[in-house]
Amino acid sequence: MRVSEFLMPTLRETPAEAEVVSHQLMVRAGYIRKSAAGVYTLLPLAWRVIKKIEGIVREEMDREGGQEIMMPIIQPAELWQESGRWDVYGPELFRLKDRHGRDFCLGPTHEEIITDLVRGEVSSYKQLPLLLYQIQNKYRDERRPRFGLMRGREFIMKDLYSFDRDEESLDVSYWKMYRAYTRIFRRCGLKFRPVEADSGAIGGNDTHEFMVLAESGEALVVYCPNDSCGYAANVEKAVSPPERPVYETGARPLEEAATPEMRTVNQVASFLGISPKTLIKTLIYKTEKGPVAALVRGDRDVNEIKLIRAVGVINLELAPPEEVERITGCAPGFAGPVGLGGVKVVVDEEALMANAVSGSNKKNIHFVNVNAGRDFKPDLVTDIRLVKAGDPCPSCGIPLAEARGIEVGQVFKLGDKYSKVLGATFLDEKGQSRPIVMGCYGIGVTRTMAAAIEQNYDQNGIIWPSSIAPFQVVVIPVSAKDIRQDEMARRVCEKLLKAGVEVIIDDRNERPGVKFKDADLVGYPVRITVGSKAVDSGDLELRLRRDGNNIMIPEADLVNRVLEILSEDQEITDAG
Repeated sequence: MRVSEFLMPTLRETPAEAEVVSHQLMVRAGYIRKSAAGVYTLLPLAWRVIKKIEGIVREEMDREGGQEIMMPIIQPAELWQESGRWDVYGPELFRLKDRHGRDFCLGPTHEEIITDLVRGEVSSYKQLPLLLYQIQNKYRDERRPRFGLMRGREFIMKDLYSFDRDEESLDVSYWKMYRAYTRIFRRCGLKFRPVEADSGAIGGNDTHEFMVLAESGEALVVYCPNDSCGYAANVEKAVSPPERPVYETGARPLEEAATPEMRTVNQVASFLGISPKTLIKTLIYKTEKGPVAALVRGDRDVNEIKLIRAVGVINLELAPPEEVERITGCAPGFAGPVGLGGVKVVVDEEALMANAVSGSNKKNIHFVNVNAGRDFKPDLVTDIRLVKAGDPCPSCGIPLAEARGIEVGQVFKLGDKYSKVLGATFLDEKGQSRPIVMGCYGIGVTRTMAAAIEQNYDQNGIIWPSSIAPFQVVVIPVSAKDIRQDEMARRVCEKLLKAGVEVIIDDRNERPGVKFKDADLVGYPVRITVGSKAVDSGDLELRLRRDGNNIMIPEADLVNRVLEILSEDQEITDAG
């Protein structure tokens, strides 16, 4: 393959709209071009990377007994209505009508379609377990598409669905996929962590996200730095033992304290000369089931995902000021649980304090010596706090650390969430009808490509792991007009191709500096330079993109040395 014949429109300037490194470099290096907000054309370089990632995914899915199928992107509304998700999935669902006025959607996921297929084809326990997967485009109408391929409206995803007879069998399928995902992301050269997570709109029980660790990651994860422990979780899911404050015995009388224009926790704590830990913070939320008051310790934040799960709602958002005033009787900043009526009061375990400070529902006044049980009655006491770095690990107790991550895959135990409502059943050995037990397992293929760049780049461009690089080697003749250099470059390429190396020759009539800059920008793992000295001496300059080292190699030894380098890179990749 020749660069002169390859569509590779590189740019020198960084596009203004590109916020993260992967987006910037994929546009600059000629991998993608924008078609609409959150919608991109994948150019030849990107498509080669995508096919590499898909190949790794297919190998690992097939190794575990997965069978590849292809399901429709356009899905009938009837199936989504049958599962109950048509009305609750939200505005991210692309909805459309056909010429007859029938409702359809563009598939953001395929639980309904696959369950419908299996309920029509599987009837006996003898047909289970079953692992079916596909790799295809998905569609979600993101409110704010951003970060290039990281959060788009159209993206490529691998989704596998497991069908088992019981929870024990599902557990086998789940951990098969967990191990397969670990191998996939190692083979892609990514540094990642599997973390406990919330199942979100998919539903179900146990779930893990596979997070590529990168500063640009939208998700925050906490993890135990003790390698022998291994606890890690998305902060939406993370738990930690509650800190039990020590107070003097005996509840003191409830009193009012003037706090003029002191609305924030820090303002009140400073004004009263107390620690934020002794305050009860009250936040008022709107839900489809009515208002909810969430109480956490003053130095804590509410974990809204935990709160959603605790009160069993779908929609939850902070109440606007006028709503807070209607519920509490005063302006925001002075809300508290004492005397609060017409609202469900959910209290975090750490907020069950004695002689605490809280808002009074009166402007410019706070209560001191607030005692749960005496002064207010919680409707529910549960963990609704956001875990942060420094909190104790729930497994071993040492302080947790935190990092940002990019979610590239997730595995779910769905149980009978979809099979029950859609009637996907089988007959067991006794002839009894039972719901099929399901799991689902997704990998964002385009997102994995972007995440790989977020972990592998420098000021000059992309640094691809050799396993997913568009080409493993670029050969650059210094002068395109020198026949001897061109002949040597072709000869080197032919030898590498015969040895199974993916190679491209930059035969453009450009200055050497331009070719070298483009090689670094595109991110080829190995660059071989063919100049006049190489022609005269037979020694070629080989440069490794990852460390920038230059090595002089005789032409006779070149192929073996390149194979060794690629093999070493793969060994590093496989080791994680």
